[in-house]
Amino acid sequence: MNDFPSENPPSPRLWALIPCAGSGSRAATAGPKQYQPIAGLAMVEHTLRAFSGVARLEGTLVVLAPDDAAFPLHEGPALWTAACGGETRARSVLNGLQWLLQKAARPGDWVLVHDAARCLITPALINQLIDACEGDAVGGLLAHKLADTLKQQRSPSDPVRVASTVERADKWLAQTPQMFRINALVVRLLDGNIVAIGGLMQVESSRTSSGMPGSTDVPFFSSLLGNRANMGSKKELVVLI
Repeated sequence: MNDFPSENPPSPRLWALIPCAGSGSRAATAGPKQYQPIAGLAMVEHTLRAFSGVARLEGTLVVLAPDDAAFPLHEGPALWTAACGGETRARSVLNGLQWLLQKAARPGDWVLVHDAARCLITPALINQLIDACEGDAVGGLLAHKLADTLKQQRSPSDPVRVASTVERADKWLAQTPQMFRINALVVRLLDGNIVAIGGLMQVESSRTSSGMPGSTDVPFFSSLLGNRANMGSKKELVVLI
C-alpha cells in the first residue's frame, strides 16, 4: 500500500495568441489591415480590448512581424509581444506557441488563437467558447452556420455552369478564436496539417467575428464596436468528433 499522497496534475491554463504579422496584401490596404482605424482605434486594439475582458486568461501574446513599428500598445502584466512572425499565418502561430512554452505555458494548457483583424469578437463569445471546449478532449472554434445557397461548379474550365446544389445542413463557416491544447496544435503545425474541428458555435450576427471590412462596411463596424454588448450571443453548439 502506498502511503504517499498522489499528486494531481495541474489544471490546464488558458492563453490567447494573436497573430498580428500580416502585411495586408490580400486586403489590398495601404498597410497591414490589423492597423486600419475603426471607431477611433486600430482593429487590433478592439480585438485586444475584448480579450482583456476575459479574466480567466493567464495572458495574451501578440505575434508581430520582425520589422513591425506600428503596434499601438505597450506590454503589460498579461499582454506580451514577440517579434517572431513568419511568412505565413501558420508559421507565426507556431513561433508564438513555442514562445509561450518558453515563457510560462505548459504543453497541456489551452491556447485560443484569434486573428488580430477580427475586431468584432467580444468577451462573451470568448467565454462561451471556453465554456464549451474546456471539458472537451480536442477543443473547438467559433463558426457560423452556412446561410446562403451553395452551388457546385460543373468543372474548373467551365465556371459559369452549375452542376448541383450542395447540401448545406452540415456546412459551417469557420471563425476565430480557435481553442486547442498547445501540444496538439504544435504537432499539427509542424506536420503542416490543418487542425481538426472539435467544436463549432453559431452566433446570431453574421458579421460578429468578421475580419477586415470593405469601405461600405466601416459605418456598420463602427456602430457595433460602440455597443459591444449587443453584438452577438450563443445560439447553437455542435461538437464534431
